[in-house]
Amino acid sequence: MNTILYIIIPCYNEETVLPITSKMFLDKLTSLIQSNTISNSSRILFVNDGSKDKTWEIICNLAKQDEHFIGISQSRNRGHQNAVLAGLMEAKDKCDITISIDCDGQDDINAMDEMVEQYKQGCEIVYGVRSKRDTDTFFKRFTAEGFYKLLNWMGAEVVYNHADYRLVSSRVLKEFANFKEVNLFLRGMFPLVGFKSTSVYYERHERIAGESHYPLTKMLSLAFDGITSLSIKPIRIITALGTVIAGLSFLGVIWSIVMRFMGNVVAGWSSMTCIICLIGGVQLVCLGILGEYIGKIYMEVKHRPRYIISERTEVKDTSNSHKKVHY
Repeated sequence: MNTILYIIIPCYNEETVLPITSKMFLDKLTSLIQSNTISNSSRILFVNDGSKDKTWEIICNLAKQDEHFIGISQSRNRGHQNAVLAGLMEAKDKCDITISIDCDGQDDINAMDEMVEQYKQGCEIVYGVRSKRDTDTFFKRFTAEGFYKLLNWMGAEVVYNHADYRLVSSRVLKEFANFKEVNLFLRGMFPLVGFKSTSVYYERHERIAGESHYPLTKMLSLAFDGITSLSIKPIRIITALGTVIAGLSFLGVIWSIVMRFMGNVVAGWSSMTCIICLIGGVQLVCLGILGEYIGKIYMEVKHRPRYIISERTEVKDTSNSHKKVHY
C-alpha cells in the first residue's frame, strides 16, 4: 500500500499568490502519485488562518475543481504556528506523512521528493534546511543566523536554518499531540519528540507574488516566544547577574566603611546617581523577563483552545459540516 501524504499549507490573505502556487503544489503531488511514490488518496490541505480577503473562497473553488484539494478555515486569525498545528492535527489520523510548507512559493517544492525518500528509508522527521541565504538582505541574514545561534546557546534544540518546511510522520504527530503548549514554537518542539530524523537542503527563492505577512515585529515576537518557550536560561542569567551585582555592592559597602574610618569621605553625587540608574535599569529588565515567563504561565494554565476550525471544504456528513472543532 502506497504512502498517503498530506501537504499542509497555512494561508493568510494569500489571494494574490494562491492561484499560482496551488497549481505548483498540485503538479508536484500528481508527479509523486504517477511515479507510484505516494497514494492517490494523498491531499493538499490548505489552512485558512482567518484571512480577510478572498483566500477561503479560492480554496473552496480549488476543492470543487480537484479532489486532491481540501481546506479548513479557522474561526479567526490565530497566527502561523497555530495554523500549521491545526493542519497537522487535522491530518494525523488520515495520512502516513505530512509535509508543511508556506503558500508563497519560496520553499523549493522539489525537495519533497527527497523528503519522502528519506521517510521510506526510516526517518520519521525530515527537516527542510536552507543551504544558503543569498536572497535575504544583510540585516535579515545577520539577525536570522544570530537567532539560531542564540537559541542553541540558550539550550534550545533547534535545527540551524530550518523554519517550518518539514516532513513529519503520523507516528510522530500522534506523540506530538500530547504536547499541550499554548505558546507554540514548532521548529523547536519537534526535536523534543525524538525519533529518527535527518535534513534535506534546498535553496529558497524570492516570493512569487504578493507581500510578506511576517514583518520584523512578528519575527521578533516569534523569536522571543522561541526563547521563552524552550529555555529557562534567561532566568538563570538574571540569577547570575543578581549575584554579581550583590557581590560588587558588598565590596562597595566595605570600601565605603574603610573610607569613612580613614576620613576620606567625599561627596559623590554623580557616581551615586550613575550607580542608582544602573541598578534600577537592571532591575527593570529582570522584572520584565520574569513578567514574560509569568505571563506565559498565565496563558498556559487557562487551557484555551489553540485553534478552532469553523469550516471545511469536505462536506460528506451534512449533519456535521458546520461543526466547530476546538483543539
